[in-house]
Amino acid sequence: MKIDEDECVKCRQCMVYCPVEAIKESEGVVYVDQELCVECSVCLKSGACRSGALYQPQLLWPRILRAQFSDPLVPHPSTGILGRGTSEMKTNEVTGRFKEGEVGFAVEMGRPGISTSFADVEKVTMALAGRVEFEPLNPVTSLIDPKTGRLKDQEVRGERVLSAIIEFKTSEDRGLEILRILKEVSGGLETVFSLCVISRCRDFEIPFMKRMIEGGFQPRINGKTNVGLGRPLA
Repeated sequence: MKIDEDECVKCRQCMVYCPVEAIKESEGVVYVDQELCVECSVCLKSGACRSGALYQPQLLWPRILRAQFSDPLVPHPSTGILGRGTSEMKTNEVTGRFKEGEVGFAVEMGRPGISTSFADVEKVTMALAGRVEFEPLNPVTSLIDPKTGRLKDQEVRGERVLSAIIEFKTSEDRGLEILRILKEVSGGLETVFSLCVISRCRDFEIPFMKRMIEGGFQPRINGKTNVGLGRPLA
């Protein structure tokens, strides 16, 4: 996003809408910090700029990734769908994504309102590579080499996005190992992330939750429930 200085009336109304505080003022000039801007278009869509000074220039590779991961109305070319990830467990009854004895993870980096660089995303994927199965339909997976976790195009490392979700799964027996790896790698990140742990229920119990508690983790139970209308392939 950019601001046309000739059209800008310095009203500063757009500044409060930027989730990452990328709109700044210096020496009487209001501008968009291009390093911080994640191309989410919230400022433009808010309608706050009555003078028409805000405008969206054409985004080329790799900057276009900022819009694809930050603007929910921009589709990912790798998946053809909107949003930052897949439907995860919400459609498991028909996708069979998570099977008995498996535990899934979704690491959402950058939210709320912090943003993340792909350099930090790469730190996490490299720590996990070789130990997990990355979700093939996730847009982050399309950017990395699943064997090493490294970004295929190192130019991408410098891009920032409002949020990026790393999705993967492993066996229940290896789940605690993965949690410890995530805890260790989190200390070297310059952002925040929330962690979703996905486990199939058995007899109205969550088997992996007990292992997490015994391993020193404190899960908060949230339900994303299948309603039973699909064919149970998993």
